[in-house]
Amino acid sequence: MGKEITFTDTNFDAEVIKSDIPVVVDFWAPWCGPCRLMGPVVEELAETYEGKVKVGKLNTEDNPAKTGEYGVISIPTLIIFKGGKPVDQIIGAVSKDVVSKKLDAVL
Repeated sequence: MGKEITFTDTNFDAEVIKSDIPVVVDFWAPWCGPCRLMGPVVEELAETYEGKVKVGKLNTEDNPAKTGEYGVISIPTLIIFKGGKPVDQIIGAVSKDVVSKKLDAVL
C-alpha cells in the first residue's frame, strides 16, 4: 500500500529536490475545502504510483518558505517535480485521471 509523505520546509530538499524519482507535492491547508477533496485523490496516487513516484503533502500554513519559493498562492496546488525541478503543476481540485495523465507524461 502506497504511503503519502508529509513534506516540510525542513525535509523538502532531501525528499523532493534530491529524489531519484518524480515527486508530486500537494500544497494544501486544513481549512481549505477543495484541498480536503483532493485528499483521497492524493492517497490513491500514492498507491497507484508506489515505487515510481513519490507523493506527498505540504501544509502551506506550517511551511511558508517552500510555499513562497514556488509561488503558490491558490490551494490546492499540485506541483510535479522531476530531477529536482518543477515540470508541471495543477491548480484546484481535479480528478485522479487529470493528475495521472500529467504523471504518465513525465515517467
